[in-house]
Amino acid sequence: MKISEIRELTKEELETRLAEAKKNIFSLRFQKSSGQLENVMRIKNLKKDIAKIETLIREKELGIYEKREMQKSK
Repeated sequence: MKISEIRELTKEELETRLAEAKKNIFSLRFQKSSGQLENVMRIKNLKKDIAKIETLIREKELGIYEKREMQKSK
C-alpha cells in the first residue's frame, strides 16, 4: 500500500483499514506458527502498512497533515 493512497483516506477509513490489517497480521502469524504460510514477507509488509496508517492517524489528530498540505500549495 502506497502512502499516497493512504493519505487520500478519511480518518474513519484509516481506522477501518487499521483494524483489517491487524486481523490479517494475526491470521498470518497463526499460519506461520502452524507452518502453512508460504510468503513470510507478507507479515513484514503488513507491519509497515500498519505503521504508515497509525502515523497518518496521529498526524491527522495533531493537525500536522493539514499544515503540510498548506505548505505544499504555496
